Amino acid sequence: MRRRAEAPSATRFALAALAAWRVTHLLASEDGPGDAVAHLRARLGTGRVGALADCFQCLSVWVAAPLTPFAARTRGDAIVTWLALSGAACLLERAGASEEPELVQLEPIETRDTDGMLWEEPGGSNASANG
Repeated sequence: MRRRAEAPSATRFALAALAAWRVTHLLASEDGPGDAVAHLRARLGTGRVGALADCFQCLSVWVAAPLTPFAARTRGDAIVTWLALSGAACLLERAGASEEPELVQLEPIETRDTDGMLWEEPGGSNASANG
């Protein structure tokens, strides 16, 4: 009986990372077939477990856990591989983000004549210290 050749560890890691991203994205951001995932998230509510399902980074840690034995070469590599799979899923999510980052709109502060200086000199003068 011939044994099938095993995929190289880099290939196994890449496959597990893609799977971690796919499942995490499905659970955190998609409605799923027949809105099944959306209904599941709604049933989880806003408690701790519900908040976990809404956070891609948090969820990726738990999704990566069962994929770790597939990608880790040894038991000693398991924890690092687990965290690396979660990190790879987060990087893939960030790389695929189609929306521009939301800019924070700041309220304008009162402006006063500062002659280009960031602060006033002691005594209330805006004159340069070199002058």
